[in-house]
Amino acid sequence: MEFDLEDPLSCFKEQQAYTITELFASESDHMPAPNCLNSTHFRASFRCEAISLILQVQFSCNLEPSVAYLATNYLHRFMSRQEIPMEKPWLLKLVVISCLSLASKMKNTPLSISDIQMEGYIFEAQTIRRMELVILGALKWRMRSITPFPFLHFFISSAELKDSSLKQVLKEQATKIIFNAHNDIKLLEYKPSTIAASALISASRELCSQQYTMLRASIAACEYLDEDSLIKCIDLMQEMVMRTEANESTIDTSFLSNETPVSVLERSIKRRRI
Repeated sequence: MEFDLEDPLSCFKEQQAYTITELFASESDHMPAPNCLNSTHFRASFRCEAISLILQVQFSCNLEPSVAYLATNYLHRFMSRQEIPMEKPWLLKLVVISCLSLASKMKNTPLSISDIQMEGYIFEAQTIRRMELVILGALKWRMRSITPFPFLHFFISSAELKDSSLKQVLKEQATKIIFNAHNDIKLLEYKPSTIAASALISASRELCSQQYTMLRASIAACEYLDEDSLIKCIDLMQEMVMRTEANESTIDTSFLSNETPVSVLERSIKRRRI
């Protein structure tokens, strides 16, 4: 059964619908410990390079964004629970390949190991399977990750919007924002529900300013959300949206023929350092 990011608990409940309360109660179990990811220069560099490689595979293999998203989720959670030895430079690529392999299996996406082998190291299938087991153990076999996506429908429904087309457009724009925001380390400290709420509020501000105040008030009234965390996450999300829009409006299209997700991320990292 293919794992659906919008319906993470479905297989456990069979025909019985799970409640939104179960999602809110379980979401913290599927979060990384953000301080562990950026605690040293080595771990921060390991994370950035690993994400670059995941994006490179997504680009070269034409993977669905959900596969790369899930692989990155596994990477973050694994890194926050596992020591990463500095003396094993090959480990980076083995971890990335294994996270991508696990994500593709969860999504029933055909992905040959030969397609994701990386320059400099060729890993045997048995080695990758052993690494997958290490990752599974670190994640306590919680592979049906609770992400922001299942919370989108709940928040849209709670706002009682009457226009079905507006609901769909808001959901699509919020989904796009969430995909774009997933690699931002500043957002890793926020719960998936808070990220979903912030993405919807940011999307409404952009697409339907007349409903923005009503939608924001409706979402903020949710008993499961922490108001202070929500405000901070909204601010971060809207900053990210504005940066994205500014980059798109000033982009020089002459380089697009040679651009890759890796070089995009590298340029972004350099700008932050400057």
